[in-house]
Amino acid sequence: MAAQLVCALGASHGPLLSTPPDKWYLRAEFDRKNPRHYYRGKVYDFEGLCAVRNGAFAAQITDEEKAKRHERNQRALDELAQRFADAKPNLVIIFGNDQRELFHEDNTPAFLVFNGERIENIPWSEEKRARVDPGVRFAEIGHTPPEGAVYRGAPDVANTIIETLIDNDFDVSTSERLPLVNGEPHGIPHAFGFLYRRIMRDDPPPSVPIFTNIGCEPNIVRAKRCVQLGHAIKKALDKLPSELRVATISSGGLSHFTIDEEFDHEVIEAMTAGDEAKLGSFPEPFFWGNTCETKSWFPNVALNNDLGRKLHMVDYVPCYRSIAGTGQAMAFGYWA
Repeated sequence: MAAQLVCALGASHGPLLSTPPDKWYLRAEFDRKNPRHYYRGKVYDFEGLCAVRNGAFAAQITDEEKAKRHERNQRALDELAQRFADAKPNLVIIFGNDQRELFHEDNTPAFLVFNGERIENIPWSEEKRARVDPGVRFAEIGHTPPEGAVYRGAPDVANTIIETLIDNDFDVSTSERLPLVNGEPHGIPHAFGFLYRRIMRDDPPPSVPIFTNIGCEPNIVRAKRCVQLGHAIKKALDKLPSELRVATISSGGLSHFTIDEEFDHEVIEAMTAGDEAKLGSFPEPFFWGNTCETKSWFPNVALNNDLGRKLHMVDYVPCYRSIAGTGQAMAFGYWA
């Protein structure tokens, strides 16, 4: 009695992955207007970020360089998708975050396990599409099919995970259906939708999305707790039927919207070494902003440590889009 972990992956998600490189400037325009850029525990406007980073990124944002990095991203995603297909999992557990798409100030769970039968991926309304930043709008196709989709949940597995987490001192929220937003169905957030589309190629087996609030104040889950989550998930797998072939996928990261290659490499080194103490010791302010998504990789590190498996990086691709060093550092890896 124990499910088999046949595939464990980590992949960034983000608009640049679904946007041609000649359109990356759309998100750079957003960066210039953004008054809050997080970098190593401090907050800057765009001009302040340029000053502290010495505007040293001109060579990183040429058309040729962006095209090369876009191609590397696509190759890495293709490799992970093929690894997923070759493993033939019949269940997927996804570690991701919400970013205020579903959960808002009235209710922001620290941990939530979805235990419903239907997972809807709903295209934006024309009204919402008109509201969002053009660079984000351009990339909607990367996480939502134009016609929408409904994926299968795995309620029995999810309930086993929930019970195991509670037995291991995790107080988790549950949801049998995705909540309405402003009275309307919203569907699964993009951190999950991107994986269903790009890694699972729009044909996922039943899945259990696990939401961790790694970035929205005040109840932000700390890095150490994300590591502990992985060990608890391993205990849940031990309770599941042996015919289950499980894939686990971590969604998000690494540093963005301010790229910090030095910090990313420290994290990658700790993850590849399986150094849980190091992962839990990074200063929390270094994860401010969307860099917080890096913590979604930590449960997979701990889970795979329990199985004696190590992280192998497929690629690390810092994708710059402005002279201030804004953009997203993409990361792709698997455990074996």
